[in-house]
Amino acid sequence: MINFRYHVVSLTAVFLALAVGLVLGTAALNGTVQNQISEQVSGLRNSNGQLRDQVEELQARAASQDQFVEQIAPALLAGKLTGRSVLVVSGPTADNDDRDRVVEMLKMAGASITGQVRLRKDFTDPNKDDALQDLAARLTPAGVTTLPNNGVGVETASALLATVLLQSKARITPDARTTILTGYESLGVLDLDGQVSTVPAPAVVFVSGAPESGSDGEDRNEAFLNVVKQFDVVAGQMVVAASTAAGAGNPVAAVRDDGTLAKTISTVDGVSLAEGQVATAMALIEQFTGRAGHYGTGSGATARIPTLRS
Repeated sequence: MINFRYHVVSLTAVFLALAVGLVLGTAALNGTVQNQISEQVSGLRNSNGQLRDQVEELQARAASQDQFVEQIAPALLAGKLTGRSVLVVSGPTADNDDRDRVVEMLKMAGASITGQVRLRKDFTDPNKDDALQDLAARLTPAGVTTLPNNGVGVETASALLATVLLQSKARITPDARTTILTGYESLGVLDLDGQVSTVPAPAVVFVSGAPESGSDGEDRNEAFLNVVKQFDVVAGQMVVAASTAAGAGNPVAAVRDDGTLAKTISTVDGVSLAEGQVATAMALIEQFTGRAGHYGTGSGATARIPTLRS
């Protein structure tokens, strides 16, 4: 007859067997999982090492390419802008180093820089539009009658600025030019890097960074494009260079997408690289031959650099 003690012994044996099985099974499973994890970690470590080596190699190639471009720049550019004068305008997002390197390339080609103007963020601020309109109305000389009369302050102010800084049919005295530029500086919408020549240039190079972002980014980008358009009305030769051709509201992309502007304004993307800086100077050289082109590696570019002809 089965008694209570037999049940206790039987149940104890069952639970003991289960416990032993769990321990043995877990140990075996842990060994398998640990081996798999170790193999995966080792594989990932090797893969990361290979990717790191590839990144370092690409960075070395990029640096080498920049050095090569800088070394051949004098031979490409020397003397090709001798006797030419050009104004350099930086957009609100432009990098100062990019602007300085472009100026260096223009000078290497023999160009005379008549002035360096940096547009501040307030110039494209929608909240400053009325102030810009009032400023332009107050400072416009009596002989200037070709400015837009549509109530858009950034357009009117840009047109007046282009008329003052570039060669135009309007005759503006040096004193009037100084008064107008001082007014823009006092409003806090632009900075002048050094003196502006009393003899305006026929050509202008715009240097820009990435498009504006944020809640009013679209309005600011549209305002900057209006600046470009108003300078194009006055300029004899014009190049717009930016760090990229990507992003909504990009000035380079906007010019390339505009069938009318693309025929008169040359564009360069990648101005943060030596290749883009040299291409900007080359594009201006090409402008003086009466041609416009679009260069870089971004969308809408037709070649990486211009092909200079005699």
